[in-house]
Amino acid sequence: MSAHPAVFTVLIPARMASSRLPNKPLADIAGLPMVVRVAQRAAQSGALRSVVACDDARIQQVCAAHGIEAILTRADHSNGSDRLAEACALLGLSGDDVVVNVQGDEPLIDPLLIAAVAELLHRHPEASMGTAAHRIDSLADYHNPNVVKVVLDGRGMAQYFSRAPIPHARDTPATAWWDGQAAQNQPGVAALADFAPLRHIGLYSYRAGFLRQFPQLAPAPTEALEALEQLRALWHGQRIAVHVAANAPGPGVDTPQDLERVRAMLAS
Repeated sequence: MSAHPAVFTVLIPARMASSRLPNKPLADIAGLPMVVRVAQRAAQSGALRSVVACDDARIQQVCAAHGIEAILTRADHSNGSDRLAEACALLGLSGDDVVVNVQGDEPLIDPLLIAAVAELLHRHPEASMGTAAHRIDSLADYHNPNVVKVVLDGRGMAQYFSRAPIPHARDTPATAWWDGQAAQNQPGVAALADFAPLRHIGLYSYRAGFLRQFPQLAPAPTEALEALEQLRALWHGQRIAVHVAANAPGPGVDTPQDLERVRAMLAS
């Protein structure tokens, strides 16, 4: 981290419609609506301000009741990036301002992780975006297409994101990272000791000017193949800096089962 704290704004997109969990932002978690819990965590990150960008007046009213800033955005946005771009314009953010996108269904988000992802753009002026990753510790996750992998260059910039198991070790067993001592005699395994595959964490920082530009960029073929929106930035030559976290983040909430799990975690 630099000697001076990063100056940044947290934007929390929240929409009422969810096919798997209707009215998700208002779901009660240990006595508070989920969007309120997320905003409270974000406020602990050191952000200049934390703003919920919502599509429904009911979300805005709930936020106001808990002292949380919220703005109403259009309801017809097809993705979160478009909603964030509109929010940047509504808030009058300048092109160089740093924005961190915290998803509205992450009530256990670590405030320190938010700050670290914001800090990336202060340390890497060549980057338009920042994000996070952590070391994959199981072979099942390495091969799971729902676990997005990222490979970095020597400066901590993303080279590629994929649902496939990357990087692929041509001359060593696919299990070399998890075989430990049993694989020490295999060629190339020693070189993998400090080079494990990384799981991408879906937390992003942006320069506000690039965030406003992003929805206008043509979608990338790789983005369509992998169903990963961040590949559009790489396709168009933008740099994405990556913070490698020591641990996996807390679980998000996509389904009723996820909601019950998070409720139980907070209750305990």
